[in-house]
Amino acid sequence: MSSYTGAEARPELSAALSGDELARWYWTLAELTVLARELGVPRGGGKAALTERVRAVLDGVAPPAAPSRTRGAGRQLAAPVDGYTEIPEGQRCSQVLREFFRREIGPSFHFDASMRTFVAEGAGRTLDEAIAHWHATRRTAAQAQEIGSQFELNRFLRDWHAEHPAGSRTEALAAWRAHRDRPRHPAAG
Repeated sequence: MSSYTGAEARPELSAALSGDELARWYWTLAELTVLARELGVPRGGGKAALTERVRAVLDGVAPPAAPSRTRGAGRQLAAPVDGYTEIPEGQRCSQVLREFFRREIGPSFHFDASMRTFVAEGAGRTLDEAIAHWHATRRTAAQAQEIGSQFELNRFLRDWHAEHPAGSRTEALAAWRAHRDRPRHPAAG
């Protein structure tokens, strides 16, 4: 994390920005969604995809296509479920599954990346197989994992706490607010 000494202020997010200026600053998904709605840009597909579509429209170019909504919710599991219950196509990591796994695995259960993938791609497999998968992946899950770019706050906090092991959550969040209000890249001159 570098120290930023410039006095450049983050601009207001509006249709008057260029795509390059939009990309220079950190914006929350909520902020981008408001601007996208204002510009008539489809809002699905995650923050990175939304940013690219908004950026294109700000630059007067055709935006990349919005993701299709083919993944329909499908049939979702409802309680009661047991180990023999099969995961249906399109199942989400629902409260029904969370309650089942916490009951069977214990309070340490959480939907990590490995379990989210298992549920998303596990149509036809049983919940007992999901439990076995949880136990089989604990060693790799305990190792430091790459945090996806869409989780910029999480990456920042992990790195900040590594540099400031005695730092408080309040200090970390203040550092995050200062970080996100800085430009990502210097202005093109």
